[in-house]
Amino acid sequence: MRGKTRKPVIAIFDVGKTNKKLFLFDEHYQIVYEKSARFLETLDEDGDPCENLESLRLSVFDSLHEIFRREEFDVKAINFTSYGASFVYIDEDGRPLAPLYNYLKEYPEALSTPLHKKYGGLEQFSLDTASPSLGSLNSGLQVYRLKNEQKEVFEKTKYALHLPQYLSFLLSGKAYSDMTSIGCHTALWDYNKHDYHQWVKDEKIDKKLAPIVDASAVFPATFPGSTFKIGVGLHDSSSALIPYLLNFHEPFILISTGTWCISINPFNDQPLTKSELESDCLFYLSFQGKHVKASRLFAGQEHEIQSKRIADHFDVTTARFKHMEINWDIVKELESKPVDVELDAFGKLDLGQYADFEIAYHALILHLIKAQVVSTKLIQAGKKTTRIFVDGGFSKNNIYMNLLAHEFPEMEVYAASMAQATAIGAALVIHEHWNQQPVPNDLIEIRFFRA
Repeated sequence: MRGKTRKPVIAIFDVGKTNKKLFLFDEHYQIVYEKSARFLETLDEDGDPCENLESLRLSVFDSLHEIFRREEFDVKAINFTSYGASFVYIDEDGRPLAPLYNYLKEYPEALSTPLHKKYGGLEQFSLDTASPSLGSLNSGLQVYRLKNEQKEVFEKTKYALHLPQYLSFLLSGKAYSDMTSIGCHTALWDYNKHDYHQWVKDEKIDKKLAPIVDASAVFPATFPGSTFKIGVGLHDSSSALIPYLLNFHEPFILISTGTWCISINPFNDQPLTKSELESDCLFYLSFQGKHVKASRLFAGQEHEIQSKRIADHFDVTTARFKHMEINWDIVKELESKPVDVELDAFGKLDLGQYADFEIAYHALILHLIKAQVVSTKLIQAGKKTTRIFVDGGFSKNNIYMNLLAHEFPEMEVYAASMAQATAIGAALVIHEHWNQQPVPNDLIEIRFFRA
């Protein structure tokens, strides 16, 4: 009898740069188990900090053993989502051959400059690959670097796998590539030809990339006697978009807010222009392999720094800003003078001009919103979008949300809240393989802000 009552669940590993999380979701996408871990970074051969791959690998197996010991859960499937721009180089036997290099590692210009030059110059190269020039963040260039600086390791490499696909490989023993990881500013993909860029083929790097499969593909696990399915893994930004794409069918823009505020328009596939590229726009590939135009703004970081500056100046704690309601009289007064749209503009202002912390904080958010509007408008074209959803930290900020609605009077602006959108995206993409229930249509709570 006991076997009958076990709850069917999916396990999702959500591997961030700082936090590594494991979630179990039931068939209604409710979290029924959650565990979080942090690992100490280790150093690569140059002494640069990097992810501890061995700790990560062991943690995946340890966490799973712990779950399998629990009698109340019946694990039907496992999937992964993680940050992009990082490769694991494995040999014939699936063993890693090199550290998991940090995407913030300095990239030698002596390597990148001739490569860009050979394929039409930096601007053309960046436009073709929809990848602003970001050094090691263009993860394809990491493979190029390995080939040039560590020939023996490159020779021994059977496959270079992006991190989500490596984690999937640990459990399925199958090496595959997925579109969402290839599409995130890797400089590998030619968005005009919808294929690997010519440089990838000329350098024979495509031979080291595993075959591409659909994001919804699943494979049997290598554990003896196990019946659960293993997903191929997803890039986190693309994964977080999945619940929105499945829930809302009218064209929309999603502003995903955190340290970076990323405006994402899945309904704009117009080619990138030179000026968009210079303004930090890029393409992602959605889980369906479609072009998704996005623009990035370092606004969460700026908010943190400037909030602290205001708090120090007025001798209060930043907690005072947390639940502050909007004061339209203050906004009116602030808007009577021109507001600079540059992200760092507020940081250059003298706080002595503000009578109290409330006015100063309103001024900060007003500056951030002006910069945000410029960033979001870069990707607004395409099919007529009528809605903006904001998720993440700023969706809970009353002043931010009201000012955003005020700046986009022709749009419906919503704060969207959803616990763990990235992890749920990775579960939804393989829904049919593990879940007997229909996809719930109330996964995302939305709150309307009037202009």
